[in-house]
This record gives sequence, structure tokens and C-alpha cells, in this order.
Amino acid sequence: MGTRKLVVSEFLTLDGVMEDPGGAEKFERGPEGDKFKVDELAASDAFLLGRLTYQAFAAAWPSRTGDFADRMNGTPKYVVSTTLKKAEWNNSKLIKRDLVKEVSKLKAMPGKDILVAGSGRLVRTLIEHNLVDELRLMVFPVILGKGKRLFEDENGQRSLKLIEARPVGTAGVITLVYHPERKP
Repeated sequence: MGTRKLVVSEFLTLDGVMEDPGGAEKFERGPEGDKFKVDELAASDAFLLGRLTYQAFAAAWPSRTGDFADRMNGTPKYVVSTTLKKAEWNNSKLIKRDLVKEVSKLKAMPGKDILVAGSGRLVRTLIEHNLVDELRLMVFPVILGKGKRLFEDENGQRSLKLIEARPVGTAGVITLVYHPERKP
């Protein structure tokens, strides 16, 4: 059995802003866009989240119902934080130190994909340490001009290999799947 894939999944604006300021839900992404999100959830059996994304998810998901909510609530969650005292949401564990070592251990365990959503600072650290196997981006046709960007202050250039590009829905939303090329 090989290592598990670490998959980063993000909603982005055309100018690379990753925080959703209440805008993405107004864009119709059609059944293909919904399937893209459902499929990546079905292909994973763990979440890796930064503190802010974890806290937002933990505030939103426990009160929701349905298959998607059941998966979100039931899936094991690993929260990277040096400030959080404990992770209250169902099936949550804290990673407080040795991020690279702990994530490498998670990837070496048998199982499905490990899914990272939001968590910009965490994602940048994971990419820097060659731990990301796949980037799955849903790009919305909007330019915000400001906000948290997925790639801020990158140290050194990174190349990505495009695996798939597909328009979804009728509003100009595109899904992109990339594999980062490993830095030595």
C-alpha cells in the first residue's frame, strides 16, 4: 500500500483570493461542480485544517444534517494549531508541533486521501515542505482586488502540472486539478 495523497481543495477568485466573502454561493456551479466537491469528500477519510478554518467548520457543520454534513461531522479531523487548547468538534485531534513529521506520519498510514480546505498558512507550509500531492481549485469569475491569497509572499518559484481543467455550471466557474512538481 502506497502513501495517502494529501489533497488541497480551495475556492478561489480569479485574482487568487481564497477567503469567501459571501460571494461564491451566488455563482451557479451546476451538478458537475457539486459532484467535484462530493467526489473529493468521498475520496478522503481525514481532514487536515488550520485553526481558523477548523473553528469556522466546527461552528457551522455540527448543526447541519444530510449525507454531506454527516461526512463532514464523522470524518477524523487533524487541527494544526499552537494556540488552541483542545479541539471539541467530533473526531478532532490537535497537532501542536512537528507539523512535517506528524503530516508525514498521517500520509504513511493506510487510508484514503487527506483533505485540506481553506487553511492558507498551513497550505503554504505544506507546499514548502513538498507534502501536497494535489491542488484542487474551484475558480470563480470574480476579482476582489484584496483579501487573503492562497499564495502570498512565495519564496521561490513552484511549478505545477495541470491534470484537469473543466468548466462547471453556467456562470463561468472552472475546476482545476494540479500536481505540484517536487523541489529537491
